[in-house]
Amino acid sequence: MGEQPDVQRLDDPAVEPRLARLDAVLGQLEQTPGRTAELALEAVELLTEVYGEALARVTDLAADSPGALDRFTSDELLRHLLLLHRVHPDPVRRRVAHAVDDLRPQLRARGADLALVNVGEVVATISLSASSCSAGALRDLVREQVLAFAPELTTVDVVTPAPAPALIPVATLWQRPEAPADRAAAGERMPQVTGPVASGSTA
Repeated sequence: MGEQPDVQRLDDPAVEPRLARLDAVLGQLEQTPGRTAELALEAVELLTEVYGEALARVTDLAADSPGALDRFTSDELLRHLLLLHRVHPDPVRRRVAHAVDDLRPQLRARGADLALVNVGEVVATISLSASSCSAGALRDLVREQVLAFAPELTTVDVVTPAPAPALIPVATLWQRPEAPADRAAAGERMPQVTGPVASGSTA
């Protein structure tokens, strides 16, 4: 076989502006009247369907090799395409957990932390502990990150963690309540009982 021609490869920083440009061009096509624009959008839809099927077959072939499948899903561009075509092999909960794990070092560097609380059918709940001055921006960052990994979610609830329960001093656990005799010996006046008190007493 002959040598394969050199093909220019794109790294992630080069891919991002191209994706943004693609979104912009498609938006212009959707607003352009005429048969030519309709045909162009139809061609894009057909290509998307074919490429989506190709990606699905690649993930099927890689399913027997967990290492290869992990490399596919950890690549930023491949992950984006797998999500776009709705053929990502990981369940939504695993993807949300991955999003939280990826974001945690960045938040800890800013004095905050987060934890996955729950993932429902269309809602994920994330606990975020942060100072009040940065909480708003960090909430937006968490929502954006989680939705990028799980776009099928409709809501990402970012909640404040519940305060830790107050601790009972250990010393108090070893103190027994004072008995009445002990209180009397200490000189404490015992309460007086009024009315009939002694069994067998006469009226």
